[in-house]
Amino acid sequence: MRAVVAGGEGDRPSLTLYSCGGEGIVLQHNPWKLSGEAFDINKLIRDTNSITYKLPVHTEISWKADGKIMALGNEDGSIEIFRVPNLKLICTIQQHHKLVNTISWHHEHGSQPELSYLMASGSNNAVIYVHNLQTVIESNSESPVTITEPYRTLSGHTAKITSLAWSQHHDGRLVSASYDGTAQVWDTLQEEPLCNFRGHRGRLFCVVWSPLDPDCIYSGADDFCVYKWLTSMQEHSRPPQGKKSIELEKKRLSQPKPKPKKKKKPTSRVPIKQELCDRNEDEGVKESSGPVENGVSDQETEEEAREPELPCAVTSAVSKEPISCTPVSVGFEKSKVTINNKVTLLKKELPKEKSDSRYPYCISEALMKKRKARSILPLSTSLDHRSKEEIHQDCLVLATAKHSKEPNEDVSADLEERFHLGLFTDRATLYRMIEVEGKGHLENGHPELFHQLMLWKGDLKGVLRTAAERGELTDNLVAMAPVAGYHVWVWAVEAFAKQLCFQDQYVKAASHLLSIHKVYEAVELLKSNHFYREAIAVAKARLRPEDPILKDLYLSWGAVLEKDGHYALAAKCYLGATSAYDAAKVLSKKGDATSLRTAAELASIVGENELSASLALRCAQELLLARNWVGAQEALHLHESLKGQRLVFCLLELLSKHLEEKQLLEVKSSSSYNAWTAGGEGPFVERVTAVWKTAFSLDSPEQYQAAVRQLQSLLLHLCHDLTLAVLSQQVASWDTAVEELLRAVMRSYDSGNFTIMQEVHSAFLPEGCDHLRDKLGDHQSPTTPAFKSLEAFFIYGRLYEFWWSLSGPCPESSIWVRAAHRRMTSVEQSQQLNNVSPEETEPKASQPEPSRPPELDVRLTEEGEQILRACKELFSEEHASLQNSQRTVAEVQETLADMIRQHQKRQLCKPTADGPAKNEPEQEAEQSLSGSQHQCKEEKSEPVSLPELTKRLTEANERIAKFPESIKTWPFPDVLECCLILLHIKSQHPGCVTHEMQQQAQELLQKYSNTKVYKRHCQTFCT
Repeated sequence: MRAVVAGGEGDRPSLTLYSCGGEGIVLQHNPWKLSGEAFDINKLIRDTNSITYKLPVHTEISWKADGKIMALGNEDGSIEIFRVPNLKLICTIQQHHKLVNTISWHHEHGSQPELSYLMASGSNNAVIYVHNLQTVIESNSESPVTITEPYRTLSGHTAKITSLAWSQHHDGRLVSASYDGTAQVWDTLQEEPLCNFRGHRGRLFCVVWSPLDPDCIYSGADDFCVYKWLTSMQEHSRPPQGKKSIELEKKRLSQPKPKPKKKKKPTSRVPIKQELCDRNEDEGVKESSGPVENGVSDQETEEEAREPELPCAVTSAVSKEPISCTPVSVGFEKSKVTINNKVTLLKKELPKEKSDSRYPYCISEALMKKRKARSILPLSTSLDHRSKEEIHQDCLVLATAKHSKEPNEDVSADLEERFHLGLFTDRATLYRMIEVEGKGHLENGHPELFHQLMLWKGDLKGVLRTAAERGELTDNLVAMAPVAGYHVWVWAVEAFAKQLCFQDQYVKAASHLLSIHKVYEAVELLKSNHFYREAIAVAKARLRPEDPILKDLYLSWGAVLEKDGHYALAAKCYLGATSAYDAAKVLSKKGDATSLRTAAELASIVGENELSASLALRCAQELLLARNWVGAQEALHLHESLKGQRLVFCLLELLSKHLEEKQLLEVKSSSSYNAWTAGGEGPFVERVTAVWKTAFSLDSPEQYQAAVRQLQSLLLHLCHDLTLAVLSQQVASWDTAVEELLRAVMRSYDSGNFTIMQEVHSAFLPEGCDHLRDKLGDHQSPTTPAFKSLEAFFIYGRLYEFWWSLSGPCPESSIWVRAAHRRMTSVEQSQQLNNVSPEETEPKASQPEPSRPPELDVRLTEEGEQILRACKELFSEEHASLQNSQRTVAEVQETLADMIRQHQKRQLCKPTADGPAKNEPEQEAEQSLSGSQHQCKEEKSEPVSLPELTKRLTEANERIAKFPESIKTWPFPDVLECCLILLHIKSQHPGCVTHEMQQQAQELLQKYSNTKVYKRHCQTFCT
């Protein structure tokens, strides 16, 4: 959640608050009226960018520091960049393939202003991507740009990324938090891990850099702790690979669990009624299982909801049989009328039945079946079963009331007390009897009997109102409601539907609403309670096909299914809503080959050709990982625009088959090759072209040109840098031109494609870098280090070409050398013989001398001499020192890692019955010493201890830190590699290299070849 200053309103500033929640939308709030209605920014995004398809589910929002650019992370892994105030979409980043958890922009107060355009993002996969959006933001393009390649990639975490934070004190330094239980500090510009914090005992949720201390970081995790830690004090430089999560799980399991509260044991004095009610209640819970919503039962919620309703459940359970009746008193002083409690009878009858010993007070089913139906007039019946004297007195009172000609107050009082005589007197007394009987039923929890008495009385409307107030409406009452009139019936159905909703019977409630033709209310009721399938069935059956509520139902259900991971059913919903684009997108979210192919075919059917092509290519790539060549070609065949990719896959398949036949692959897999890979003789290139002709019908040059045009996008990124360089030259921005040319050279160099690097040199620097030096002018320009690196790589490429031209058995003339064959004169032969010692001549004299080939006379051309003179630029002692320190750091880290692995292996294989163990300090010293000895055995060097390695690493890092940033920022060719090439040329053709250059190369080798990589070569050329 982020706040952005939007303007001023009076004396106080006006702020706008944006929130992104679990429902996948971003809301805009007024901080001064948080209780007011929030605005969904999706509406503005749709209107501004004319979007008709379903927007992705948003999971993260992040603002650039200047408040002009907003980034939205989505559930499908994409990131969208918008420009305020209209939220115009300027860029979409298709890098992640899983839910984006965090986005962070670089601060704007660094030494390099262009770093403020760096944006880091993390998702549910363990890779962090950094993108440089300077070009996109400053270009003001009319149509949005799609980015598929990152500026930097930070790999090392083994679980999803939860938080990212840039350091306010450094340029390009980032800290990340992950579910693997560690926090990692990165140098994003170099793509290197710096330090790793492993102090938490759980998954990390958040991390933030201290605004005051450049070395201090705070992090929080699910171990309920916030740690403050220093980057300089961390032992590790990168996250653990695989084992850290297992250790964290063991720590979590080893923590003491809270003891569960003991339930109170029921006392022995439990009444029979309570035991009966408990058992009946359990049966009622089992029978009334909750509704299944989208394949998930919510039974636990229903059980929690029933717990506070225990008294009601007990009442309903007891209402099945007349367990007890409330005593009623009549008006006689001599005797009191009581009603027998049938519980005592049940107690007496229990021993006759063999009941389960686990339920000593349980009533058997046979006993329950023998009972008669409950009387609707139990009080009157009980009063008619009193003693003979009481019954005789009733006859006297009744006779007096029937034959009395004038009203008698004593008789009226007797009739009021003896209400059961209403059956034999007038209607008013009968109503009195019904009223007393009804109150008794309500007090004993039998409302249905009360309703029957009221119906006998003829007050149907009153019965319905009373039942609705008490929540006791039934199907029978609602069925009889039309007798009281149409409006009463409609009101009763609505009240019954509300009652059913309180009882979680939503489908039944919707059915009753349909009986009074309230279709929209029924559909909305089902939708709001997640009965989407039933709601769609009702809407399709009762509403017009073009009714917008149908599309809303499909989209709502599809969103829920997509969130729950039911992608295929969600795709059906989107198709039902005529949103085929969203259907193809959601179908491809699972990422397996089958889903991707189905999504590609679906997109092709509905006319989404661009989406179909991208999904088909993803499907082919997934099948390629499984080495299913046939399936990959079938997937690419779905779209005609992927014909160029089919050629690429075909060549890769033929090459893999060729390597398997030559037994060059480490493991032979059960690959499903196409039929065209079988057989075939001749060179490999001819086999490839033959397959292209037969399988892909590539015969004419026009068809080959069409395939080339389709594959030109593979050089898109390289061409992007070169285009910027050319444009910068046109506007006389030579600093930018040099930097972009260097980026293009480094992109091809890092990918290992030396040929493309040389082609870039020949195309854009045909005459070398002298004209760029003249354009830059000032030697103290900030771009001078970049220019020196560009010039060094140019000379580096020319040096290799010069060496290769001399490496053949018979070098031919070229732009570098002139080669001629000549025979030695007699004078030269005599001089050569005089220089040979007698010991050398005697053995050779006994052997016949073969015919000598003519000696090769190699002389340098002007271009060759020029390139050798320029090689002095490659002998940069400052770069050689930096590269040597970097090699030392890498070598020490590799040695430490190997020592740790050896130590762990010994710990696992350590015997337990070898007597008393040594004390820990001696054991640690011996293990470190033996580990280093094992590592250095092959090199036959002295063992290196752990303190010595730590000292080397510290000294190398200190040396690296002393170098200026201009040297460390721009890459430079390997100086020792260039020295070796020059010494090789000297050994093959001594006259080509001057003694001064040879001596300088040997000095650099002797001084900076203390790592394993160059030690052997140094012994060869410097001894």
